[in-house]
Amino acid sequence: MSARTPKTAMIIGAGVVGVTTAYALARRGVDVTLIDFRHGAGDGTSFANGGQLSYLHTEALASDTIIKDMPGLAMGLNPAFRIKVSLDPDYVNWLLAFLRNCTASRHAENTRSALAIGLESRLEMQKLVQRYDLDFDYQVPGKMQLIYTPEARRNVETGMAVKGLDEDEQRLLTYEEACKLEPALTDLGTRPEAVMYAAREALGDAHKFSVNLLALLKRDFGVTTLFGHRVQHVSLSSDRATLTLADGDVREADLCVLCTGADRRLLKELKIDAPVMPMKGYSMTAPHGENAPRISITDSKRRLVVSRLGDRIRIAGMADLGWTNPDPDQKRIATLLREAEASLPKAADFRNVQSVWAGLRPMTPDSNPRIGRPHAALAYNLGHGMLGWTMGMGTAERLAKLIGLPELAEI
Repeated sequence: MSARTPKTAMIIGAGVVGVTTAYALARRGVDVTLIDFRHGAGDGTSFANGGQLSYLHTEALASDTIIKDMPGLAMGLNPAFRIKVSLDPDYVNWLLAFLRNCTASRHAENTRSALAIGLESRLEMQKLVQRYDLDFDYQVPGKMQLIYTPEARRNVETGMAVKGLDEDEQRLLTYEEACKLEPALTDLGTRPEAVMYAAREALGDAHKFSVNLLALLKRDFGVTTLFGHRVQHVSLSSDRATLTLADGDVREADLCVLCTGADRRLLKELKIDAPVMPMKGYSMTAPHGENAPRISITDSKRRLVVSRLGDRIRIAGMADLGWTNPDPDQKRIATLLREAEASLPKAADFRNVQSVWAGLRPMTPDSNPRIGRPHAALAYNLGHGMLGWTMGMGTAERLAKLIGLPELAEI
């Protein structure tokens, strides 16, 4: 493909991936317009996620250890993780591709690939917060993963070996050692077998980040927005993209970039082979409890995370693969609340939950995002799964390089 470097771009999707993509392009001189059918940045899946910037926790979901759990997941026997039974051809093909990735070798390869993006993203986030005073409750408190069984410990040890990180990045602690670093663990409902600790993992509010980074882009780089507008159709000529909006308005640019998350409508229209399937997740936000953790906590048995975001505690988790309705299911919210109280009963004021949320994570069979330019006037950056907040800065930089934009000298 012979493609010129774009001077104008229209990015569809204003979640955290769309906004970081706008940042990567706009600061290299591209005239960017950001479009979303919602009414503001980060109002979809980025709105109330778990908050963890888990740069090192990039284990692929598909693994040789998950195979034995598949029948129970399909029957809904695991309260934290369900797989929908469906005969939709796209869904069946996705599941078959997922199963092909359920080997030890592919799990290791996919995990290392995702880790490379995570490390790139961490570096870009560090540059961003050094360059700008951006309010999004950013902090680097570290992260702890609770490990409850000998088998889970072996899996974590295998994952650490696959990633090849030194002890300054990740290490296993005894429960007693972990409690000295994070006293909130003394309230755990069940004592863990071990705790994996990563001292440099970070936290931040993805919604506040999206809103405030976009404000900066509009002020300093002239980025424009079209909120409340759904893109109905995209047509491509040799070097132009024409976008038709639902109200009949027509816009053109050198490049159209899809950052559309789990929404596959435009992917199918444009015949883009990006295997993305929604996996629904949930969160709740509440005031601090009597013993709120400072370090972010991942309870791997219950598939939930607990993060301190300013004066709030965010509890997020669960996984419903194949569910497409983004509205919160009150039964699943009740399950999340029950599991959170069982895990860390004093972390949050669970009697005064301020808000609940659900979102559709765009999962790929190998847990790696898809970045591509299948046409001179079309590119995409999507499929980040549960790590869009973590990987957004890194994949945006990769896309900028893919479309031929120059490297920037760092100040």
